[in-house]
Amino acid sequence: MLSKKVEAALNKQIELEAASSNYYLSMASWAETQGLNGVANFLYGHSDEERMHSMKLIRFVNERGGHGLVPALKAPPAKYKSVNEVFETVLHHEEKVSQSINELVDLCLKEKDYSTHNFLQWYVTEQIEEEALARTSVDKLKFMGGEKAALYFFDRDMAAHATAAATSSTPKGME
Repeated sequence: MLSKKVEAALNKQIELEAASSNYYLSMASWAETQGLNGVANFLYGHSDEERMHSMKLIRFVNERGGHGLVPALKAPPAKYKSVNEVFETVLHHEEKVSQSINELVDLCLKEKDYSTHNFLQWYVTEQIEEEALARTSVDKLKFMGGEKAALYFFDRDMAAHATAAATSSTPKGME
């Protein structure tokens, strides 16, 4: 059984994960309109993954006797100045999600809710991967220095990353 405090915090995390999905969906749509199909496919996949994170939380809350709430969301930005801005936004957002997960873990320890603490360890590990991927992308884009030819290769690399993630045997978020 979840305490009301933990249930409320988990529902806030559900909202953050759902908002992440919408942000990445909006970024993907923008990238696609800029001819960056590899980046778009990467972000579409990332949007799906964030939705699965939200669903996993909803189901956990419900299984523990709480009520996972589907949040109303604000529309994310629809336009970006550059692919650099997109990935800097991704990095900043993933850092925000990591901070939120850490605060949730801390709350679970204070509330002595070891079941939820154990459940959240998957998210802790996932956030390490998410931040590393975003940081590497930002670093690569900085290294490229705005070179159009380099952007072509970055877009191609993102397409390969999206394809690799899509063909993994277990969909991310469903382990």
